[in-house]
Amino acid sequence: MNKEEMNFTIYCVGIVAESLGRDASEIYRIMQKANLIMGYIVPCFDVLHTFSKEYIIEDITNLMKKKGLLLS
Repeated sequence: MNKEEMNFTIYCVGIVAESLGRDASEIYRIMQKANLIMGYIVPCFDVLHTFSKEYIIEDITNLMKKKGLLLS
């Protein structure tokens, strides 16, 4: 993971946590355990970082719901 990918990952974790009203460290652990960081956010960085904050939040939270990490 390069510096841009790391900064973007931190951004994603932060905005998802804020939107869910949860602690960023908790959301990071959930994402890490479910392989969402190295399995989705980092590999898709080139595309994801071009989207709006709202789109990123919706995309990641929908993925988390599909994986059973959040209640629908």
